Amino acid sequence: MKIWLDGGLQDIESARVSVFDHGLTVGDGVFETVKATDGETFALTRHLDRLTRSARGLGLPDPDLDEVRRGCAAVLDANPMPLGRIRITYTGGHGPLGSDRGEHPPTLVVALGESKRRPDSTAAVTVPWTRNERGALTGLKTTSYAENVVALARARQHGASEALFANTVGQLCEGTGSNVFVVLEGEIHTPPVASGCLAGITRALTVEWTGAKETDLPLDVLERADEVFLTSSLRDVQAVHLVDERQLPGAAGPVTTKAMRVFDERSGDDLDP
Repeated sequence: MKIWLDGGLQDIESARVSVFDHGLTVGDGVFETVKATDGETFALTRHLDRLTRSARGLGLPDPDLDEVRRGCAAVLDANPMPLGRIRITYTGGHGPLGSDRGEHPPTLVVALGESKRRPDSTAAVTVPWTRNERGALTGLKTTSYAENVVALARARQHGASEALFANTVGQLCEGTGSNVFVVLEGEIHTPPVASGCLAGITRALTVEWTGAKETDLPLDVLERADEVFLTSSLRDVQAVHLVDERQLPGAAGPVTTKAMRVFDERSGDDLDP
């Protein structure tokens, strides 16, 4: 396997990032996950726009998007696979052990890993921790991901693939790496970005293509929603058949099924919508 590191391809065995990189020492970095099918990326422009927004939100210099595109193309060419996950990581670079940044340039890594198509439905659990809708990192896709690691481990312990958070005022927010949608009386709803959730790329496309409404929702909507589904770059649209102890339709419900079909069709027609 080869990865792109600071301007060129390197063997994964010999690629090195400083142990003083700020992305490692204090989580000072941002990232994107991009789906790649048969060597073609999906929605790359939207991902790069969000990478830039996240970098600006942390006070990092704008990433060189031409270089990022070159890196994506290079790793895809060097590592052929039918379905892959591109991880673009952009950090504060070599810095001091404290929170202050140094004078070194940022670090850019583009890596590719093989993926399998997700199941059509999955289980999710709610967790007792909250998203802070007013935090300094709200809305930014940063490498400060430890709370997601902890929450996802809780989900795995309960046989689920995702953990769902409320925000500090008890509203439904998001998953560890996904956005959540509910169906109420035939209408699709999803929490607004103001709830503290990440402005997911797949979320935005799903809202655009299905007419879903952005609605403030209490966490307990999961106890009465007719259908629930998740969206993310690797899940696309995925039905949820179990939330905590509540069983939903074993197969995707009719509204979710239509959303899955619409997303598949629209994303197949345009790889960079």
